[in-house]
Amino acid sequence: MDLFDQSLNANLLTGASIAKSHGIIFSKDEIETFFNQLAAEIAWENDEILIFGKKITTKRKTAWYGEKPFLYTYSHTTKIALPWTETLNEIKNKVEKISNEKFNSCLLNLYHDGNEGMGWHSDDEKMIVPKSAIASVSFGATRKFVFKHKKDKVQVSTILENGSLLVMKGETQIDWLHSLPKSLKIKTPRINLTFRTIVE
Repeated sequence: MDLFDQSLNANLLTGASIAKSHGIIFSKDEIETFFNQLAAEIAWENDEILIFGKKITTKRKTAWYGEKPFLYTYSHTTKIALPWTETLNEIKNKVEKISNEKFNSCLLNLYHDGNEGMGWHSDDEKMIVPKSAIASVSFGATRKFVFKHKKDKVQVSTILENGSLLVMKGETQIDWLHSLPKSLKIKTPRINLTFRTIVE
């Protein structure tokens, strides 16, 4: 079963798993400015991840920033957080105000087009404060985002628009997987920021 819910501020999931879309939170000028600044200023690099014992270099590019040099490990790759840029701080401040949450780090992904996506996973690494909020901000191409319950396999889809904010918290990373499906129809890039809280 594939459910679809794009209601603003409504919980897309069930029970103690919370995922809420706040819709587009930036003006058109802010969206254009932030996209260009992030594309130019962020220290983007391709990930080298280990899959079934093989080192794979990802097409998408990533970056890791924070208020301290936090270590972040996933897929046998460890990153050291770079200090906040002025642009990231500005975006973070608005996200914190709207979500009423606080964040100390941010993982960024640059998808060049719809040929690049993300498979099923949960953001449940040990260095993330358990059940804490993760705020996903999107700039660029509109993409479909899908949740799948780990037990009953129910899927819930939503659309991440240019300049939009999605906040996940509670049991979401415990009970659900999520993915960014590939789409050959999408020819333009997308920058995604996921603000997180790392254990200090």
